[in-house]
Amino acid sequence: MSEFKASGFSDEFGGGPDLVGITTMTSPYYFVPPSGSTAERPSSPPPGMLRFNTDIGRLEVWRNDHWATILGESPNLGDHNAGSGESRAGTGTRGVFIRGQTPTPESEIDYITVETLGAPVKFGDLSVTNGGGNAPFSSRTRGIFHGGAPAGDADIEFVTMASTGTVTDWGANLTRSSFYGMGAANSTRGLSAGNYPANRTTTDYVTIASAGTVTDFGNLLTSASHGASVQSPTRAVFCGGYGPGIITNKMQTHQFATTGTALEFGEISTTVTNSGGACNSTRGLCAFGSGSSYYNTIEFITLSTYGNSQDFGDMSAANSHIGGGCCSPTRGLFMGGWTGLDDVNNMEYVTIPTTGNTIDFGDLIEPSINVYGCSTGHGGL
Repeated sequence: MSEFKASGFSDEFGGGPDLVGITTMTSPYYFVPPSGSTAERPSSPPPGMLRFNTDIGRLEVWRNDHWATILGESPNLGDHNAGSGESRAGTGTRGVFIRGQTPTPESEIDYITVETLGAPVKFGDLSVTNGGGNAPFSSRTRGIFHGGAPAGDADIEFVTMASTGTVTDWGANLTRSSFYGMGAANSTRGLSAGNYPANRTTTDYVTIASAGTVTDFGNLLTSASHGASVQSPTRAVFCGGYGPGIITNKMQTHQFATTGTALEFGEISTTVTNSGGACNSTRGLCAFGSGSSYYNTIEFITLSTYGNSQDFGDMSAANSHIGGGCCSPTRGLFMGGWTGLDDVNNMEYVTIPTTGNTIDFGDLIEPSINVYGCSTGHGGL
């Protein structure tokens, strides 16, 4: 048996002794890996390097091409495909989404367990028909629905993610009416950004744990609505969207901890709107909707670094008005949409840390567009 003292390490890349045979580590503190902020990540880490990221409060490992976050917790929400009562117990990530338009605006909220496959189950109803006009946002405990279709309103309602049933009024409204706005959140703050057709640059925010107030956050750099929303614990990124008379390929970002005008993040490859987003804390995915034509393209960004998107894979068919937002740390769903002729009832998923084409998840209760959702395991948490 060989032994070594922790004080013998000079830094996180070596300088310590070579270990041969069985090595025993004894310490009252067990094993404490290297730590630092996202900005302090090593520039050329070896494969498998483990560190604690102090910005997001989680372990992460270098997987040869990106930092993958290691999650050690998950809400106990169960499998929606199981029977009733105790048989639904178990660990899972819950995705909750507005049914959208079928083609008339709907008030129904449905849910799925992201780690499983199958059809959704009814969660409850909004107090008014919404039509999926805005992308909701969530913490691990609350899902928040803001504004909506068909004409846009300023109302905010919320649900308790671990339960089912009716919604609760937030107690305050957005600072503007919002239709086809974009939503993003970390565990503390939720953002409602953009609008169609007026006041398109406004961003509001709420403190998710404290109902009753809405505060102006700032403005988007470029007018936008109908864009894909993705987030890490530190930032929200809005991808593409519809501006006043134009469709954009710009991505813009807000930092959750600050307020003010958004910054440009980079560009997606095509001017596109009516897109769906999915993310973990490292990667954000944008499933393209429509622009000069209809697309089946999915591209991704690394949320910690500014830059343009890269190819991820393809959806099963060209589509528009794609729903997103239901994610776990490993899986992202894209739901519903419109082919230009018919509403779509498909749900498809990808494995976020890899690249590749979508795989069938199941079917919506009925064909729908604007099936925007949120979850207890998205990248902002």
